Amino acid sequence: MAATTIAPAAETTTVPIGKDGKPLKPCCACPETKKARDQCVFNQGEENCLELIKAHQQCLRDLGFKI
Repeated sequence: MAATTIAPAAETTTVPIGKDGKPLKPCCACPETKKARDQCVFNQGEENCLELIKAHQQCLRDLGFKI
């Protein structure tokens, strides 16, 4: 009996492209929501900034990041 090999399905991922034409990194995306989130977490603690955290996550999703 011959062995059969099953290749895994190829996953295609699209990386968001920045204004300069280079792949966008999550750390550099959505600077406005990131700054607001970071300031809030620093000053008030993560538990008090859930809306800003969610807004930043949504901004990243809108750009195509899988988070």
